[in-house]
Amino acid sequence: MTRYLFVVPPLVGHVDPAVGVAAELTARGHQVAWAGMPEIVGALAGRTAQIYPCALPRGRQGEPFESPAPPCGLSALQFLWEDFLIPLGEVMAPDVLAAVEEFRPDVMVVDQQAVAGALIAERLGIPWITSATTSAEFPGALDGMPLVDAWLNERFDDLRSRTGDPLGGKDPRFSPHLIIAFTTPELTGPVSAPSGPICFVGPSIHPRPAFGDFLWEWLDDRKLVLVSLGAANADAGAVFLAAAHAALRDRRDRLQGIIVDPADLLENAASSSSVLVLPVVPQLELLPWCSAVVCQAGHNTVCQALWYGVPLVVAPMRDDQPVVANQVVAADVGIRVPFGGITPERLGEALDLVLDEPRHRKAAQHVGDAFQAAGGAAAAAQYIEAVA
Repeated sequence: MTRYLFVVPPLVGHVDPAVGVAAELTARGHQVAWAGMPEIVGALAGRTAQIYPCALPRGRQGEPFESPAPPCGLSALQFLWEDFLIPLGEVMAPDVLAAVEEFRPDVMVVDQQAVAGALIAERLGIPWITSATTSAEFPGALDGMPLVDAWLNERFDDLRSRTGDPLGGKDPRFSPHLIIAFTTPELTGPVSAPSGPICFVGPSIHPRPAFGDFLWEWLDDRKLVLVSLGAANADAGAVFLAAAHAALRDRRDRLQGIIVDPADLLENAASSSSVLVLPVVPQLELLPWCSAVVCQAGHNTVCQALWYGVPLVVAPMRDDQPVVANQVVAADVGIRVPFGGITPERLGEALDLVLDEPRHRKAAQHVGDAFQAAGGAAAAAQYIEAVA
């Protein structure tokens, strides 16, 4: 039996893939514990999960807050690190250290954006594995922005001097032992190993907690479109969701649409036989029924859609989303539209192209086949066991 400590940021899209891997390791007889935010980890990993709570930067409530004017393009990635992830590493480090001292792991599995785990592992000489739940951090993402790359390395060095081994020099985003990437090169394009070997396993698709009732009888023989902006963007998309609602309504003769609106941005918009507005949906169960997905280019949603061969319309908002959106376009599995200033006409035209041009679905099915062949959580667990 090996003892594994998973270190994760307070971000649903980063915890969720690790849950399937942790379940696989547990089923193989190993002991697993978590260092992270109990409310998020517990909701995804279950009540029996052993969780060591980690602090958040002052004023954070489990997701990075949105600035009044979030940056666009690749500079959004710099903003994410400067405004959230570096402060998160600072405040998580003491709690991660305490978790290590109590749980005494043989190996640590550290999310790429929870750098406190990597720095503590490096400091204590514990083997650690990178859980790369977004491909936006891989080499090439900051091409053309050398000053941003240099700035980020300076921040890592500064954080290491206070929380890790001052003599260490590894990039805490990339383990020298193993990098588990929850994608494949069919989506990312060619990726070189930044330090240790990269094992591409595709999405970690695993059973979720029971959702409850859903109006499955509402579905008919029209093509289904799912619209979701993700948990971290629930308050930001009123104009976008309204445009999606109008675009779907205008195509009610051939489309049905489900809009996920947890913050009630559409202000109790009436559902109909063509558009259903709900605060939450069983996304994984719905995806096999979908002909297209409209989303913010969050890595988790993009990979889940492609797992089922569903093409996308992506409207990146922040953080790593512009990088993932570029991958979607380059792989021809979808179309990118602007998040700001979107109109029903513009969004509707993108939907028409994705639904009517066979090449997008064909490309999405190609990526989905690669994802399923990669092995998912079971393959990740096997690679991790080999390191241990």
